[in-house]
Amino acid sequence: MIYSTARDWREAPNKHVLFYGMSGLGKTHLSNILRASGDWFHYSIDYRIGTRHMGELIADNAKAHAMQVPFLRDLLLSDSIYIGSNITFNNLAPVSTYLGKPGSVAKGGMPIEDYRVRQDQFRRAEIAALNDTGYFIDRAARLYGYPNFICDTGGSICEWVDGNDPNDPLLTELSQHCLLVRLEGTEAHTAELIRRFDRAPKPMAYQPEFLNTVWDEYLRENNCIESDVDPDSFIRWTYARALAHRKPRYEAMAPWGVTLTPADVERITDAASFTDVIAEVIDRRAQTTT
Repeated sequence: MIYSTARDWREAPNKHVLFYGMSGLGKTHLSNILRASGDWFHYSIDYRIGTRHMGELIADNAKAHAMQVPFLRDLLLSDSIYIGSNITFNNLAPVSTYLGKPGSVAKGGMPIEDYRVRQDQFRRAEIAALNDTGYFIDRAARLYGYPNFICDTGGSICEWVDGNDPNDPLLTELSQHCLLVRLEGTEAHTAELIRRFDRAPKPMAYQPEFLNTVWDEYLRENNCIESDVDPDSFIRWTYARALAHRKPRYEAMAPWGVTLTPADVERITDAASFTDVIAEVIDRRAQTTT
């Protein structure tokens, strides 16, 4: 870790942290608290994906749909209108919409092969955005004068790393720049996520091997073919399995940094309390590893 002791952390003139964990645990909430202090630069991985690494893909997809409407087609071909996505930290819908859902086209899905292509595009985009962290740390300090930095990751970071591999390239890169901070969930939180997702299912990013497994299982259990698959039914059926698949992958990443429990997160109300809590969990980690 770049801060070996609580003292190292407290005395560091430039504090760099990376938050990771399941959706809804408070990564962006904590990022917003720190950003509000005025001394922290908030680097959102999802925002970087949508604006830089997948921005053109998202815009081209919208243009392809517009080209199917004669009125809009003529305006696009004459450069009379511009189509782009209006992504913000609080509105990442263009990324989710582009990812889509596999299944019946008539029900709003897409062919599984197209879905796999978009999943791979997202995987490469997220890895690229994560690898941009060091660049943005430098940029935030050099251009804007921010001494402190938060990398606010998406829920799928655990799909692209192997925490059990001491030489994992992405974790090695990130841990050289930031203190990796895992936000730990509870069984109650997982159950609430599943209930929330069931009410409003949203696209997700999956590890390719996991996607192939659940897709084949779904077709087999429901005795159906691709064109029969209801997209929302499939991702609802998959969601709890995806959370169970991710849980040990998050846990394997924990030794690369520190872990915040829900009780720890509740105590953080400003930058000062964040500094105190992180110092405590660094001490806590040291006590459990000696």
